[in-house]
Amino acid sequence: MAEKKEDAKAPIIIKKYANRRLYNTAKSSYVTLDHLAQMVRDGQDFVVNDAKSGQDITRSVLAQIIFEEEAKGQTMLPANFLRQLIRLYGDTLQGFVPGYLEASMETFSRNQEKMRDQVQKAFEANPALANFETLARSNMEWFENALRMFAPFASGMSGKPEDGAPSDSRKEVELDELKRQLAEMQQQLSQIVKDK
Repeated sequence: MAEKKEDAKAPIIIKKYANRRLYNTAKSSYVTLDHLAQMVRDGQDFVVNDAKSGQDITRSVLAQIIFEEEAKGQTMLPANFLRQLIRLYGDTLQGFVPGYLEASMETFSRNQEKMRDQVQKAFEANPALANFETLARSNMEWFENALRMFAPFASGMSGKPEDGAPSDSRKEVELDELKRQLAEMQQQLSQIVKDK
């Protein structure tokens, strides 16, 4: 009985062959990246191993799934976010990023149902989507506070502002960009509600 519980918790093994085919060992069948994406959405845990070397290549396959989703037009990663992420490779803060992003996504996941409720209420009442805007504002404040936590590391030990420190005009441009992205998100949410 205990063995069954352990087996249920063990991740499904997916083998990737040289011909780029993926094999689900639990179902004894070949699968596609779309199948793996659906497994992630369904909460099924899996590990992808290179069939020849046995090396764990799960992260690169998950990144490939994200790339495929982005290429289909399901864009969730803004270009500025991707640029900032690339800039952090090799940076002194690189070691903090994975934990920070994981904690951010866990927080987002916990608040996901609240956000759905807020969006639904906002569309029902629709006084300029005030509820959604409030939630977005509080999330931005949380994000900014988390970034401030790492600010001493980013600016060095001199105590002087760096030449690359954002000016007030740059902050305004970033704020305008955030407002534009929020407006796009509101349009997408309106379309989703209309489609239902």
